[in-house]
Amino acid sequence: MIAATMADITIYHNPACGTSRNVLALLRHAGFEPRVIEYLQTPPTKQQLRELLAAMDLPVRAILREKGTPYAELDLGNPKWSDEQLLDFIGQHPILMNRPIVVTPLGTRLCRPSEEVLEILPVGPLPPFTKSDGEQVVDHGRRRTPR
Repeated sequence: MIAATMADITIYHNPACGTSRNVLALLRHAGFEPRVIEYLQTPPTKQQLRELLAAMDLPVRAILREKGTPYAELDLGNPKWSDEQLLDFIGQHPILMNRPIVVTPLGTRLCRPSEEVLEILPVGPLPPFTKSDGEQVVDHGRRRTPR
């Protein structure tokens, strides 16, 4: 396993989101105090978004959040919008970015559901973890191979 320092792990976090809170708690449960970026207050730049998407190998539409956002009123489901335009919309309305996104030495991942973070943790397996809703997360130790 790769030895990671706290500075090696970043979470793009929304403290109002239960999934995001669970992922942050899982990171801490693993012994990490990650760099926490509350992206609604400090949105990633367009270039940072491009880099995150490239690292996740995802298209822009894969990180668009519909619920609780101006997605419908902006007609973002319409295929007329280019990736660059969608990135501009996320820049103007950071709430459109789905969360949490976690960056570790093993990769970058949109962690929905929260257990998705386990695959990119540079430690493990972890003892069982109980999410805020009472659901237990069991870590089977499967990790991504670093690129």
